[in-house]
This record gives sequence, C-alpha cells and structure tokens, in this order.
Amino acid sequence: MTAPTATLVAPFSEPGAPALPWSEAERVLTAAEMFWLSTVRRDGRPHVAPLPAMWLHGCAYFCTGAEEQKAVNLAAEPRCVLTTGTNTYRAGVDVVLEGRAAPVTEMGVLRELTGLWRTKLDWVFEARDGKFVDPDHGNQAVVYALRPVKVLAFTKGPYSQTRYTF
Repeated sequence: MTAPTATLVAPFSEPGAPALPWSEAERVLTAAEMFWLSTVRRDGRPHVAPLPAMWLHGCAYFCTGAEEQKAVNLAAEPRCVLTTGTNTYRAGVDVVLEGRAAPVTEMGVLRELTGLWRTKLDWVFEARDGKFVDPDHGNQAVVYALRPVKVLAFTKGPYSQTRYTF
C-alpha cells in the first residue's frame, strides 16, 4: 500500500500543530488490540460494538458470528466505521477508518490472520472453508476486511486533526 497524503485539518487543530505522519497513525492501528465497529441497522438505527481487529496489508480485519447484529448489518449495508485509540483527554492518538467491510474467504489471508490473532491476543482459530473456526468448540466466524477510503487521526497534546487521502 502506498502511504497516503497527510493533511492537517487546521480549523480543528491547535495553532502550530503538525499533521500526524501516516507512519504514526499506522503504528496506532498495528498496536491496537480493541476497536469500536459502528454499523447501521436496516431501520437506520446505529449499532456500535467493541471487537479486536488486526491491521495488515492496508486493511483492518475483524471477525464476528454470521448471526450477530454486526454481520446482519454489514450484509445489508457494508459501509461502516472502525475506531481505535485512547480514552484519555490530554494524551494519545485516536484513529477513525471509514470504508466498506467485505467478507474475506481467501485461505492464504485467513491463515496469516489466524497467526496474528494467536500471537497478539492468544485467540486460537483455524482457517477452514473460508471462515475462522474455533477448534475447541466448532464456532465459526466470518472475517471481514475494511479497506479505508477515509482516515482521520486525532492527537491530544497538541490537539490536531489529520486527514489521510489515498
């Protein structure tokens, strides 16, 4: 993935605050364990849920059961937002990814992701039949890739907003 162009959003930033380099936003995405997924129900009501995700190859990957509200929402409307960062006011970086989530069934990518889930979170999945499978209980999860079309990063101290253009 080619690094996007970082542009400081001056009206929402402190005077003199720099744009956050993409490498720093990507560091936050790579290090994060938990994200917040925002989707929309068929009737237009929002749905937000925390879940682990992995940043790899310019995409954020997450999984959920096919019957869970997240999956039901994404089947009807794949546009969503995935957010990670800190819950502090004076320090840290928050990153917001906007795009469309699409199911991932390619076994090579799924196998690579099972390694990340195991290494980073101690979650053991196997890649089988285009899904994640819990080898102990047989539960299956659909894996999604969110390739961002818009990314915003918010720094706190100094306060700034950076928009990344791909």
